[in-house]
Amino acid sequence: MTSLFPTASNQLDTLPGAQLDRLHPGWVDLFSEPDMRAAIEKLDIFLAARLKAGARIFPSKVFLALEAHPPEAIRAVILGQDPYHGPGQAYGLAFSVPNDCTTPPSLRNIFRELAREYPERTPRRKNELSDWAEQGVLLLNASLTVEQASPGSHARKGWETITDRLIQRVAATPHPKVFLLWGAHAQAKQGLIEAAGGTTKVLRANHPSPLSASRPPRPFIGCGHFSQANAWLEAHGEEPIDWMGT
Repeated sequence: MTSLFPTASNQLDTLPGAQLDRLHPGWVDLFSEPDMRAAIEKLDIFLAARLKAGARIFPSKVFLALEAHPPEAIRAVILGQDPYHGPGQAYGLAFSVPNDCTTPPSLRNIFRELAREYPERTPRRKNELSDWAEQGVLLLNASLTVEQASPGSHARKGWETITDRLIQRVAATPHPKVFLLWGAHAQAKQGLIEAAGGTTKVLRANHPSPLSASRPPRPFIGCGHFSQANAWLEAHGEEPIDWMGT
């Protein structure tokens, strides 16, 4: 994976269409298809207009999650909704922020669940989840951009066309992979995943947000998803993921 922080700012200054050369080559054919090209062109027009109007948009590298591996090397997928909407937070991997950032509440609950599942390991303190990405974990938001202090501001602007196709592409691959669907927004993608016909395991729980992490019927805290994902991968001949890092 290339450097996560090529500039001091995580603010968008290069339109998505001009960032396609950063993709792992394994994604290029998908992005060459007519509906994907049309979606990128639509987003470029929208984002250019918002930037011209003075909007601050994050992150700077919209396709970072697709840089490390091709679809055939993805072993787990974690779906988010949209990037964090504050300066210095989002940089292209769902749920991840720089290590010098205050840990967001949802990520704090992810670490809480990791500590519960792996009590013998040193608790995870690294906010950057790039080590997960390097192991074949796709950390994908449904929308890949957002405006400052305006969560959901780029929903239904065209990103879903692209990210749904990415989900379908990964799900259709024959090798084993696990989808961790946290919250109703992510769980709405289960139909796409199952229809793709690949070898997949789907795990469902509430979103790790403090508003829902402990709420029934599927509380995130206590879900056991990280160890369940590894057990399923190992049962299908795959190496487990080191969720805790070093």
